[in-house]
Amino acid sequence: MKTIAFISVLLLVLNSCSKKIMPERPQLGRSQFLLDSLPLSEIDIPLQINLKPFYGIAEKKVATMYTSPGWPNDFVVDNCDSRYMYRFKRGPFQISTTGNVMNLSFTGSYIVAGSQRICTGIGSDRVPITPWTPTCTCGLNEAEPRVQVGFRTSFNLLSNYAISTQIEKLEPKPIDKCSVCFWKKDITPTVMKRLKEQLEEARVSMQDSINGLNLRSRFQELWDTLNSTIKLYGMGYLQINPEKLRLSTFYARNDTLNLSIGISARPQVTLSMREPYRTVVPNISDFRQRKGFNIFIDAVMNYDSLSNLLTAQLGQKRIDLEKTGKYIIIDRCELYGADNENLIIRIHFSGSEKGILYLTGKPFYDVEKHSLELRNIDYDIRTKDLLLKTARWLFNRKIINELNKYSKFNLSDYTKEFLEKANVEMNRQLTNGIYASGALQSLQVMNIYPFTEHLVIRCNATGELAIRIESL
Repeated sequence: MKTIAFISVLLLVLNSCSKKIMPERPQLGRSQFLLDSLPLSEIDIPLQINLKPFYGIAEKKVATMYTSPGWPNDFVVDNCDSRYMYRFKRGPFQISTTGNVMNLSFTGSYIVAGSQRICTGIGSDRVPITPWTPTCTCGLNEAEPRVQVGFRTSFNLLSNYAISTQIEKLEPKPIDKCSVCFWKKDITPTVMKRLKEQLEEARVSMQDSINGLNLRSRFQELWDTLNSTIKLYGMGYLQINPEKLRLSTFYARNDTLNLSIGISARPQVTLSMREPYRTVVPNISDFRQRKGFNIFIDAVMNYDSLSNLLTAQLGQKRIDLEKTGKYIIIDRCELYGADNENLIIRIHFSGSEKGILYLTGKPFYDVEKHSLELRNIDYDIRTKDLLLKTARWLFNRKIINELNKYSKFNLSDYTKEFLEKANVEMNRQLTNGIYASGALQSLQVMNIYPFTEHLVIRCNATGELAIRIESL
């Protein structure tokens, strides 16, 4: 009995001291596949600019009241025989836009006081021979005479984001005439002449102010936003990586300036956040009008996250190998690449034996099923050699069959969730005074690249995006 007990204990000790199954790491030959250059994505965004701030500039730059020099105490003498003083008051602007032309008009009214005398002589040598008549007025004791005044403005946006405008002063049109004093002389032309001089000063001031506007700083803000890392709420991080910028010719309708902005970019989605970088917004390179986007995106996924997904599917999975009476329990799964078309699967297992198994499989995307899966799963050659020598019972298709069942990841829900969350990001305020609206309509996997450090999934996305600028 003592002998039997001793042998049993010895067997237990030897069993506990037995080596784990630990094959050497696979050495897959480096394949010739390369990550093709990410196709340039074309993103064309209708852009709307609220013109009301421009209207506000015009209202501020054009005075609401014009007067003759010395009003209301001194007269202006005209050709010796007439003198007058006036006050002109304008009403609010009426603004209409068509194409790239804006019409600004208003109705003004005025009061005139004046008197006359008889002069003799020619030109500057004229001298009075009678005193001034009593002062008489127009618009003081009756309705003020009215005059229609306006400006026509054409504008363009230059490649350096400066606004170029030409403002034309329209000829003032008197609605009511103003006759004063005994001869009932119509002094409206005299008033209009002086008014035109003052309106010309306002035109020059307004044109200089508008031509001084430059939208580069606003487009730089937009460019910085496009260069920033955008969190996709549990779906990773989006970097648009813009390269070129284009802007169509524009036209105005009602109170809105319409144009389209185009971006050429190479966007990426990553699972880890990367530091944003700042570049100077390039000059506008193209003025054609477009809309919609066709984006190629490289989703860079790290293997830790993919390993966690596979472990979540297979962790603690027990596989019984009936014919041998043995079993294994999958403790953990790890995925990694080797610059080969195939991925390496490292399985940590326990059960009848403990150790590690290495298998290989080729990543594949099933377009019809919207699933990412591993195909052609098989033991790595080094694992196969070791099992044939030490644990042939593990060289079993049932293990591979189980892996095949659980190495498929349906991306339908992921894609749906990504579309929903991306659409939330596309419909929000980008920065102060700038708003985005749009829809990501489709997302398709184009190719898969299993590199050593990460798995790159190339996708194609289509949709539309629009931006509205409420303030300049």
